[in-house]
Amino acid sequence: MSTEKPPVELVKGINGLDKIVLREIRGCSAEVYLYGGHVTSWKNDHGEELLFVSNKAIFKPPKAIRGGIPICFPQFSNFGSLEQHGFARNRFWSIDTDSPPFPTNSTSKAFVDLILKPSDEDSKIWPHSYEYRLRVALGPGGDLMLTSRIRNTNTDGKPFSFTFAYHTYFSVSDISEVRVEGLETLDYLDNLKERERFTEQGDAITFESEVDKIYLSTPTKIAILDHEKKRTFVLRKDGLPDAVVWNPWDRKAKAMADFGDDEYKHMLCVEAAAIEKSITLKPGEEWKGRLELSAVPSSYCSGQLDPAKVLNG
Repeated sequence: MSTEKPPVELVKGINGLDKIVLREIRGCSAEVYLYGGHVTSWKNDHGEELLFVSNKAIFKPPKAIRGGIPICFPQFSNFGSLEQHGFARNRFWSIDTDSPPFPTNSTSKAFVDLILKPSDEDSKIWPHSYEYRLRVALGPGGDLMLTSRIRNTNTDGKPFSFTFAYHTYFSVSDISEVRVEGLETLDYLDNLKERERFTEQGDAITFESEVDKIYLSTPTKIAILDHEKKRTFVLRKDGLPDAVVWNPWDRKAKAMADFGDDEYKHMLCVEAAAIEKSITLKPGEEWKGRLELSAVPSSYCSGQLDPAKVLNG
């Protein structure tokens, strides 16, 4: 008789780093490393991996883990004076045992609450006091939910500002067979052209070269359609007005030590973010940003996937 594994388990991961495994009764799972508060795995009930993590990812502090869902805080990219994407993704988080319960409409037992507070070293480079609480939850249907709450705990009366992104790497069968729906006709900043502002012209975003764009004032729902796998990822987001779309393509892939030369073909980053307008908190104020990911079968409709059902469902 098989013994049922617990919905939440703390185990040792790669290089002895602590990780939490979340399991739902139907067989879906997720893994979160305390290093970086970093989700590194999200599997459906068939055991298929839905996130991309590079085979060359270095699970060794202080290097950030390449793939999964890195958290960019308190800075996205080099929008500011800190290291690229801030420091939350290469700090050790703690399990938050005295977290006030999140309001939740789910009966899921598969969740973990993590907390990050500034170290003395961090305070030298970013002189603010904060509490960052992160809940990672796996819904009964296999949806993955990340809820971030960041509170200004400064005692000097000073506000602080930050930019933010859930830097999600999705696993796709073939980047040239993928399209992103929900960002049509929107303005974006092109990081490959010194953040010049353009308007998206296509009826869907497809990929044939390097892309690094920050879409502005985006809808709460975005779909990624993977034709070959007949799978659609749906992102639902709250408190995160922007969306980053990134694929390094071949030249940049070869230049990254922690990324395989051909791995760009099997990943796509679509990131829920708050970048263009930074978030400012006065002491005692709290910001909340939520991301919910689901993977649903896509049906073919006259040779095309039918995203309207997904986006309007």
